[in-house]
Amino acid sequence: MADGTGPEAGGARDEVDRIVLAWQRERPDLDVLPLTVLSRVSRLARHLDLARRSAFARHDLETWEFDVLSALRRAGTPYQLSPGALLTQTLVTSGTMTNRIDRLVEHGLVRRLPSPDDRRGVLVQLTAEGLARVDAAFSDLLDVERGLLGDLGEEDRDRLAALLREVVAPFDQP
Repeated sequence: MADGTGPEAGGARDEVDRIVLAWQRERPDLDVLPLTVLSRVSRLARHLDLARRSAFARHDLETWEFDVLSALRRAGTPYQLSPGALLTQTLVTSGTMTNRIDRLVEHGLVRRLPSPDDRRGVLVQLTAEGLARVDAAFSDLLDVERGLLGDLGEEDRDRLAALLREVVAPFDQP
């Protein structure tokens, strides 16, 4: 690390540094530097998943429920999408989406409406309860995520976001 406290200087500041030091000691023939980034991303993803689950649970939502409700919320008024559009945004199979919509209808968070463009099609729309819950959960989520970023300043957050975008973008290509 540039500050002289990382594995190359013999110091360890976090668990990943300790792991990297151990691998460098045990397998000096391998370049373990990808671990310095991707192991941290993996560990952060686990912490983020736990924090998100907790934020959503405070609003009586599962992660998958938030995913569907937030896709509808982002669509804007009248907060409705076709099941196909929901599939694209949530990356699940059509059978899974049908099951999810059924469960959200049972919980009163969405309703099915006939599609005006296709007699056989339907639209999924947020109910007032679904809108209130997703808005409250999203607000809570942002507070949690701000906390996870800790004391990073705006410039560091922007730089980190840009770097992560470069790594993630190829996976988001169709």
